Amino acid sequence: MMPLLAFVLGTALVAAAAYALMPNRAAAIDRRLEELTTGREREDKPKFQAISDVLKRLGEKAPRSAKEMGSLRLRLVQAGFRRDEALTTFFGIRIFFALVLFMLFSTSIVLRPNLTLALGALGLGYILPGMGLARLAKRRSHRIRLSLADMLDLLVVSVEAGLGLDAALTRVGQELAFAYPELADELRLINLELRAGKPRAEALRNLADRTGVDDLSSLVTMLIQTDKFGTSVAQSLRVYSETLRTKRRQRAEEAAAKTGVKMVFPLVICIFPAIWVVTIGPAAIRFVTVLFPVIEKAR
Repeated sequence: MMPLLAFVLGTALVAAAAYALMPNRAAAIDRRLEELTTGREREDKPKFQAISDVLKRLGEKAPRSAKEMGSLRLRLVQAGFRRDEALTTFFGIRIFFALVLFMLFSTSIVLRPNLTLALGALGLGYILPGMGLARLAKRRSHRIRLSLADMLDLLVVSVEAGLGLDAALTRVGQELAFAYPELADELRLINLELRAGKPRAEALRNLADRTGVDDLSSLVTMLIQTDKFGTSVAQSLRVYSETLRTKRRQRAEEAAAKTGVKMVFPLVICIFPAIWVVTIGPAAIRFVTVLFPVIEKAR
């Protein structure tokens, strides 16, 4: 019964995926009207664009909650995906991975068909994209954290040279575009928000939310307080730069202190067994070849 149940469930999932991928009639009509009004056919889309369209169609059929959508959208922005269709594409990737793993383990492609294992693979395929997204967001936040020291140095120089804070942020973003593209992109977004009419405090808070870096959140809080109370921006930035470098040195010392503990597991698992074989192996062989005949004679 297990292979039969796996076959029925797999067929149902394939049918559901085919129904989800079926072209929408309204979308087809809109596309044809656009072709008629422009007077030419659409150019062939690249392969990756076709794959993206398939994932979007899958994502549109996925169940979702408002709370989950809010957290996922924030995580996508922190990972660098800001487009409106990024959330739908992510849901499509989730469903695609889940279906692929379920089909692999519910058929005889990899192993003997097993419904329990296939259901576990289905859940794993649903979880893996979220773990990968969290990893991407963490790596991007780490790169932004490493670029803060250089940004602060350039910001202090620009402000002390007579530029305002908005102009200094724009100038620093232009200078860091090659070395730190992630941070330069965030600074460019701040400039666009300020040009659109957003208050500076709100634009800076959006920067902290988009990156998810604690040091950058502290810098934003300091800049907002400096702007509110009218204190010197250059002096505040210089003090914060020294504080940030102290934190970086403390993090490096903490990582160095953890190295000894982390090295215990590779030593015990990989190196110590080899040392025991090299040092004790010959003595053990000699012990067996000499002592066992004596024991046999004594018997």
